[in-house]
This record gives sequence, C-alpha cells and structure tokens, in this order.
Amino acid sequence: MTIQEEIRKLKAERDAVILAHYYVRPEVQDIADYIGDSYFLSRKAVDLPHRTIVFCGVSFMGESAKLLNPEKTVLMPDAQADCPMAHMVTKETVERARAQYEDLAVVCYINSTAEIKSWSDVSVTSANAVRIVSSLPNKNILFIPDRNLAHFVAEKVPGKHFIYNEGFCPIHEHMKAEEIRELKAQHPSAKVLVHPECSPGVLALADYVGSTSGIIEYAKNSADTMFIIGTESGVCHALRQARKDAAFFFPATEPVCDGMKRITLDKIIAVLRNGGNEVELDDRQTCAAAKETLTRMLTLAQ
Repeated sequence: MTIQEEIRKLKAERDAVILAHYYVRPEVQDIADYIGDSYFLSRKAVDLPHRTIVFCGVSFMGESAKLLNPEKTVLMPDAQADCPMAHMVTKETVERARAQYEDLAVVCYINSTAEIKSWSDVSVTSANAVRIVSSLPNKNILFIPDRNLAHFVAEKVPGKHFIYNEGFCPIHEHMKAEEIRELKAQHPSAKVLVHPECSPGVLALADYVGSTSGIIEYAKNSADTMFIIGTESGVCHALRQARKDAAFFFPATEPVCDGMKRITLDKIIAVLRNGGNEVELDDRQTCAAAKETLTRMLTLAQ
C-alpha cells in the first residue's frame, strides 16, 4: 500500500476531509480533497458534511475551521506550524484606537489568532478585504495585523480613514524589489503578479496585485506565457497545473514559509491514525466573539 493509498483508507475510516493551502508541499496538495487560499478554505469548511477536518496549513487556519465548525474534529498535521504575523498586534493597540475614535471598525485579517479576532468587528481575507471594508458604514478603520495589506486596501477605499498596525508577513515583507526588477530585466515581457502582503516597493512593480487564488486565476486566463510571481513559492504547483504552457519565475531569494512546509504526508497519516493535534478552543466568550467576525465576513463577502 502506498502512502497515498493509506491516507485515503484512513480518511474513509474516520469520515475525514483534507483541506490544504496553496503554500504547502506539492505532494500534500495532491492528496488534499480541496486546495485554496484562506477565504476559499474558510468557506469550504462550513459546507462540508465530514465529521473530521484535517487542515494542512498553519495554526490560525485550524482555529478558524474550528470556530466555524465547533461540533467537528479539526486536526492539524503539525501543531507547531504557525504564522508569525498572526500574533503581531496587542490588545492595547485595539483598545487605544477604540478610545480615540468613536466611529471605528476593527478589521482583522484572517491571518490572526482566535484571540485577536475576538477583539475585532469583522475578519477579512486578501481576496475580500476591499469589498468588505467598502461596505462598512464606519469612517475609521483599524486594520490588524498586517500593515501592507492595510495600505493596499486604503488605496482602494480612499473614503475611509485608516489606522495602521505594524504587523507583517516576514515572507512577503522581505521580498526584494530589486530581485523583481532583475527578473523583469531578464524577462521584459513577463507580467508581474504579487500578493498585497508584499511591501509597497514590490507592489509598485506589479501588473496585478491580488490574493493567492487571484494570482492563479489571472495567470490561468491571461494570454501571456511568462509570469514573475511575488508570493510564497508553494503556489507554483497550482500555477503549473493551470498553465502547462507558461513559465513562472520567483525571486532569487525564494519566498518559503517554513510553517507551511512543516506539513508532510507522514504527519497527515499520524493524525488520521491517532487523532492527535486536535484544535481545542476553551474560552467560550473569546470563541463566540471570534466566530462572529468570521460569520460576518462570510455574509458581507457574498
């Protein structure tokens, strides 16, 4: 029996479904039932009938799945797979903004812990942030934790007043604009597709700025055949499947999320066998508040 066959057997025995983010290893994406970005996976988790969700991603993703499906078992192949940005805001920052601005909405990027979500009014993803912020009646927006996505949304929604937090994704923040320029010099006809978590210097070089799924969709539908990609390199697997005729180039300093790459087939088998690494959220008040931000997101994003 191959490792893939064993995973399928265990999955059927446990009534489990495997969700995977585009940034995990290719072999993990290949065994998943559903692959997507944060928004797609959060939406999909609600619709699935399975008793067990195996979430191949980082910790905040498993928490979000559990918040939206408290009656289901959510298992993480690696309990240490985490997102540094998910912790990059303090409660004092939120309380200070609420005290200073009466007409304030605290908008929380889904890439954050359940506790941080509980301090907020609505969650967003990179795919729906502009739409949701535009729909809010509030004039003042505290956007947490990512400053780069906040600045991108602020440019798209000029009627709002933004208060910025100093959080960031290390993978996207440290992507070098000069490396993008070097690739552009080597491939002048290539389109530059980047994620809004990147720094303003990288965004300024882009032909398209969008979520991971947006980048894939752009490349899939484009008449161009060469693309410079400014996001985590795991997306290349889906890009190559979508466009076998195209070439994709990543910065010389390869953008790799160590947390996502912790997920392996062996670890998936382990949690399917023993049920380990189950996501547990104990604080009912925190869970209720955090869940409200996600359900509001799903409603506003429709």
